[in-house]
Amino acid sequence: MPDRLSALDVTFLYLETPTTPMHVGSVAVFEPPDSFDYDRLVSLVDQRMSLVPRYRQVVRHVPGHLAKPVWVDAQDFDIGYHVRRSALPRPGTPDQLAELIARLMSRRLDRSRPLWEMNFVEGLADGRLAVITKTHQALVDGVSAVDIGQVILDVDKTPRDVPEQPWVPRREPGPVGLLAGAVTELVSRPSAVVDTLRLGMMDAAATASSVAGAATGLFAAVRTAARPAPESPLNVTIGEQRRFAMVRTELADFKRVRARHGGTINDAMLATIAGAMRAWLLTRGEPVRSSSAIRAMVPVSVRAEGTDPDEDETAVAAANRVSTYLVDLPVGEPSAVIRLHQVSFAMQAHADAGQSVGASALIRVSGFAPPTLHALGAKAANGLSRRLFNLVVTNVPGPQYPLYAAGARMAEVYPVVPLARGQALSIGITSYDGGVFFGLNADRDAMSDVDVIADLVVESLAELVETTR
Repeated sequence: MPDRLSALDVTFLYLETPTTPMHVGSVAVFEPPDSFDYDRLVSLVDQRMSLVPRYRQVVRHVPGHLAKPVWVDAQDFDIGYHVRRSALPRPGTPDQLAELIARLMSRRLDRSRPLWEMNFVEGLADGRLAVITKTHQALVDGVSAVDIGQVILDVDKTPRDVPEQPWVPRREPGPVGLLAGAVTELVSRPSAVVDTLRLGMMDAAATASSVAGAATGLFAAVRTAARPAPESPLNVTIGEQRRFAMVRTELADFKRVRARHGGTINDAMLATIAGAMRAWLLTRGEPVRSSSAIRAMVPVSVRAEGTDPDEDETAVAAANRVSTYLVDLPVGEPSAVIRLHQVSFAMQAHADAGQSVGASALIRVSGFAPPTLHALGAKAANGLSRRLFNLVVTNVPGPQYPLYAAGARMAEVYPVVPLARGQALSIGITSYDGGVFFGLNADRDAMSDVDVIADLVVESLAELVETTR
């Protein structure tokens, strides 16, 4: 019997609109390779598709919406459609790459095919290459999920052996078969009727309203309804097109700030963003008072109560979940150190209420899967009312050693976190091999100055580092 989508994943299919595509992305930049080219990438993905069987499946809806949709094998799976080839014009600057990323991420994935794409990009300066991935959030169903970009990476230059597993698609059930499976499930699981009625009899707009209300209900009433998010130019009606900016910083700088002022590396990253957003508001002539704040929704992986951190990886992964922290970034505070202490205090208050999972535990449990974990944060953002926060910031730690694809060393990796409705900017952060990489995804019309924010992130970090000398 085909696997059925979860209620949450069906919801994100319904929530998708031209202005809010529900895919998460990743941009990996590789050093000049010896043998890594488009054909080698296609071959590598083809060899490792058995590690991600969901990536050869499509979504099929049950007639009459009698039950949630199911995953079925794609009868005419075409790897050449999903692994594509692009090239930058000379000179292949980072700005040109960012523009290509923005255009690719603006387009929704084709629902009639498996919900992912990969672009092999040539023509970067210094002979480098890039691989851009897009994965629909319906494919990302948990902390332990595997992303297509993850399976092409190895810890050594020599690719690991993956046993060959010939694939023959299972016959796709017809309308009668889908109906029969739905009836069987409804009889065996009466509780499924509730989900079916909710998801099958509402249009996309009603579904969005229902999900937002359910997700924010008690949580919002108790914790934030009395304090709606501050007014901000970050909360506007967004369009279909995007802008993207990339920022590379060094992990050693954040460690230096932590060693001097305490807190965590994540606190230092959030304080860096606070400083950058403060300066950005000033460049726009926005009023910035001592009490001004930008509320960030910060998804944090937490361990469920009763979970032993020394358990095996499968058990820990199953027990982990993502909690959403709402943190007011003190953009009205002129002192970088005081901003850091205020962020640390707010994050510690959240941590005291739960069991946050450390960076090393996340890496051990999930491998290096930025799209997987960033997507979980994006899901949380889309489930909350835009009145509760101004900005989404996701931070996923990666390994502090190099990774390779077909022998080519990955030098940089930038996450692309989708925008929620009414959100003009999202920031994804990934640390890897001594670097900290910021991906700024923004609405094209509302954030024509997203490159300014990118530059200000560098300046804000430098201001923090200066206080450690």
